Amino acid sequence: MLCPSCNCKNLPGDDVCKRCKQPLTPFNLPQPENQVERSLMYDQVKTLKQHVPVTLAHTANLGQAIALMLESNVGAILIVDDAGKLVGIFSERDLLKKIAGQTTTYAELPVTQFMTPRPESVSNTDTLNFVLQKMDAGGYRHVPVLDDGRPVGIISARDMLRFMTRLCRDA
Repeated sequence: MLCPSCNCKNLPGDDVCKRCKQPLTPFNLPQPENQVERSLMYDQVKTLKQHVPVTLAHTANLGQAIALMLESNVGAILIVDDAGKLVGIFSERDLLKKIAGQTTTYAELPVTQFMTPRPESVSNTDTLNFVLQKMDAGGYRHVPVLDDGRPVGIISARDMLRFMTRLCRDA
């Protein structure tokens, strides 16, 4: 890479110019090659069609959580405290891995015993590639969108797939 300040040739990936010590990191950023890459790198979460989050109080029991998931036809619900702040997420995966076959008297047990506490989350200003990276690295299918600690949306892997499908179709 050529230094934009002194035109010295540096190795690709160098953080500073070996001659003038000019930082090179801002010039080493990957550049999008098409509309799909551009959208993933620069579009923010708020560009996605978000679902209104289905929330449940942390004082609820599993029977209430499961009934709400069925009634709302969702794969995950967000568990909030008395102030409406996110404290956990309860998903189909939690139901299958932590409850199914383990106990027969689950309905009255507290949902907080089986939820995933302090789930990874994003904000409306995070980029879509950040969301995808979180989903991929953590193996998540649902990521809450928070504003000041309160749920304002939820993004599913299906939402991201639909968005990318539209991008590819339009490109």
